[in-house]
Amino acid sequence: MTALGPKGAVHLRCSRASGRQFYEIAAQLAEMQQSTGCWLMVNDRVDVARAVGARGIQLASHSLQVAEALSVAPDTLIGASVHSVEEAVEAEKAGAAWCVAGTIFETPSHKGRPPARVEFVRKLAESVIIPVIAIGGVKPENVAELIEGGAYGVATIRGASWHTNEPEAGDDDLMKTRLPLRRANDFVEPITRYISAYDSASARRRDDHPDGERSTT
Repeated sequence: MTALGPKGAVHLRCSRASGRQFYEIAAQLAEMQQSTGCWLMVNDRVDVARAVGARGIQLASHSLQVAEALSVAPDTLIGASVHSVEEAVEAEKAGAAWCVAGTIFETPSHKGRPPARVEFVRKLAESVIIPVIAIGGVKPENVAELIEGGAYGVATIRGASWHTNEPEAGDDDLMKTRLPLRRANDFVEPITRYISAYDSASARRRDDHPDGERSTT
């Protein structure tokens, strides 16, 4: 969060943790929002996001629907994961503040899933006015073409080295991201590569919409 600052957000996703463990991690990260400017996005758990004061909630396919989540957390920004133009349009109509679109490129965590490619991002950007965040196998060298295609930003796990604490052979869930046993500043360089790539591409004319043309949220 220190490395990203106000240009980024950290998405907390922790499916194996208990509710208490998840809350405690989220509470610690929530304290860093004000000092760093980086947003905390809580995956799925609307209750935890509300309890700790996270800036936003990211809904998955198994989560509450956008309208349902907004009824519980009307003052919290909510994003939706989408895999089609239809899903993005529906999410926007329901009040989503952004959509996370994937899987854009090949990634080991989704073996066998055909990549959607930049063309998918372009179709989404033409169909909705909420920001489109591209996810799935994104590398720093992909950022420029994604922004050119209409992406507002990118999301990454492996590209920022979050997966470096590899599980032992024989683990029953090899693709789960682990909490690396490293100092935080070891991650600054990979993260800042994305920020640098984004900044260098942002001077171009982009296909996303200025604030005045977005929904109120």
